[in-house]
Amino acid sequence: MNILFRCLFIIQSFTILVFTNCKGENKSILSSKSNMSVVDFWLSDQNKSIIFSKQSTGVGTGKTKENLFKDIDVNIDQTFQIMDGFGFALNGGSALNLYKMSSNSRKNLLEELFGQKNESVGVSYLRISVGASDLDEFPFSYNDLPIGEVDLEMKKFSLKQDEKYLIPILKEILAISPDIKIMASPWSAPTWMKSNKKTKGGSLLPEFYDAYSKYFVKYIKSMAEKDILIEAVTVQNEPLHDGNNPSMHMSSKEQLIFVKDYLGPAFSRNNISTKIIIYDHNADNINYPISILNDTTARKFVDGSAFHLYGGDINDLGVLKKAHPDKNLYFTEQWVGFPSDLYGDLRWHIRNVIIGASRNWCKTIIEWNLASDKNQEPHTKGGCRNCLGAVTVTKNSVDRNTAYYAIAHVSKFVPSGSKRINSSRISHLPNVAFLTKGGNIVVVVLNDGDEEINFNINSNEQSIHSSLTAGSIGTYIWDFKD
Repeated sequence: MNILFRCLFIIQSFTILVFTNCKGENKSILSSKSNMSVVDFWLSDQNKSIIFSKQSTGVGTGKTKENLFKDIDVNIDQTFQIMDGFGFALNGGSALNLYKMSSNSRKNLLEELFGQKNESVGVSYLRISVGASDLDEFPFSYNDLPIGEVDLEMKKFSLKQDEKYLIPILKEILAISPDIKIMASPWSAPTWMKSNKKTKGGSLLPEFYDAYSKYFVKYIKSMAEKDILIEAVTVQNEPLHDGNNPSMHMSSKEQLIFVKDYLGPAFSRNNISTKIIIYDHNADNINYPISILNDTTARKFVDGSAFHLYGGDINDLGVLKKAHPDKNLYFTEQWVGFPSDLYGDLRWHIRNVIIGASRNWCKTIIEWNLASDKNQEPHTKGGCRNCLGAVTVTKNSVDRNTAYYAIAHVSKFVPSGSKRINSSRISHLPNVAFLTKGGNIVVVVLNDGDEEINFNINSNEQSIHSSLTAGSIGTYIWDFKD
């Protein structure tokens, strides 16, 4: 009886050691047999009514017996792209909704989004529009002229409209996060440059290619004068979708000529280091960027290609990477429609965007609009009427939505400059792993099956085990010990 009692006591003690947390601390204790000290575990689980919450239990040390748990093997020695960042589109409508908040409420929200405090999610990348997007109050460019007038030298160029809301909000963000990276994308050229002279549709007339390249140069220099550095520009948002307002059609041949003969040389002449990124549309037309990069002159000016996922398969991006391995890939937009099924939509975005785009070489992961109001406004006439913001702002109250949690699951733990590292592909457990510059391993795991799954995460001699219910997302963070 004494032997049996002692055995039961040992088993009970081990269970407490592995699966309980340190007194008063929100971290899981690991056994002395591991060279790991603590692992942080953040969970979203509909079954437990948990959304992006730090857990004190649910992670154990060591590798379980084979055939009981699935193995996610992480290899820090096999590295892929360096991440530029994770974030949202700060369009004019988002800026307006933020601007309407009280200064104190807005400060608290921006600190939560872009700061590095315990309660912050550490957003590190923003995408803004060059001129209006469809989530502005109305369409505009920086050089709108009366019918019949032109301005080839950009003498009437003005950022006046952005100075109302967008630029003030950007400056507040930069005060919190001075190193945040910013990408800018045009929805349309000024109407006087276009074939139909309208904000919606039409194409850029060849006789204005040079003027439009000067428009880009003027924009980058004007923003720099306001201490806003543009890290990268895409040539045209969704060049094959001309039904939005504003919008502009640009074929691959047109974009090739524009980049090769006008935009690229204009950047070179003006010593502009801003990256030029082509395409900026769905994964269902990989040949569009490939055809541009196949041109030996054009490709010299191009840093990489950008993608959305309203069509195609995220894994198709690998075809482009194989064709042009020296060029970068960026994921620049994915919307969440209103009304949103929070956990269902989060599952899709984690699988396809956070995990899928990262595993397919994308250096940025950017979700669509940062902030909407309760009516999903503003938007242009003909613009998106049900684009749900990452946050919904109602006066000074804030509701956090699908895109917020999708980005938070990775942005809080994977700062700019982190490397994606190899992690094994496991049935029903899509995952992605990163190594931060500070030496943390971060693994995001989704249970994409229909029942609870137990699994190990192994890295060299470090191992942890955990479980996720169907549809749940876990982010695991620990210090790597060489």
